[in-house]
Amino acid sequence: MKIESSAFKNNSEIPSRFTCDGEGVNPGLIFKDIPKEAKSLALVVDDPDAEPAGTWVHWLMWNVTPNVMEIKEASTPAGAVVGANSWSDSPFRNSFGAPCPPNGSHRYFFKLYALDIVLNIPSTSQSKDLVSAMEGHILSKAELMGRYQRK
Repeated sequence: MKIESSAFKNNSEIPSRFTCDGEGVNPGLIFKDIPKEAKSLALVVDDPDAEPAGTWVHWLMWNVTPNVMEIKEASTPAGAVVGANSWSDSPFRNSFGAPCPPNGSHRYFFKLYALDIVLNIPSTSQSKDLVSAMEGHILSKAELMGRYQRK
């Protein structure tokens, strides 16, 4: 299984259009070689370089139908559930949170999971809830990493 972006290559700079210095929309993503037995897909976008907060979650999405081969810029696939990102205080912020590192270059991991089930968790779920719900149900995983440093 593979995840690619129409906006940037793996381990390269994310264009500012997809960050807080630009429009802040999600980049286009392309999925390839999804296992035939997959019942759903999940996506986690996070930044492990967010000190002192720890890993900062930018986007959570699950119950993407396995026949979805692309997420277009500034969009969410029909039927997908978007969970709470790290900006969620109250009310929950269920959207793509654009990269906006306060200092230095940060890495942003786009992690795609093929699951053998459709998840039954609420949209208020956070990263830890999604990881727990996926446990024992991951058929395959793919990863894309982009970098960003504010100018």
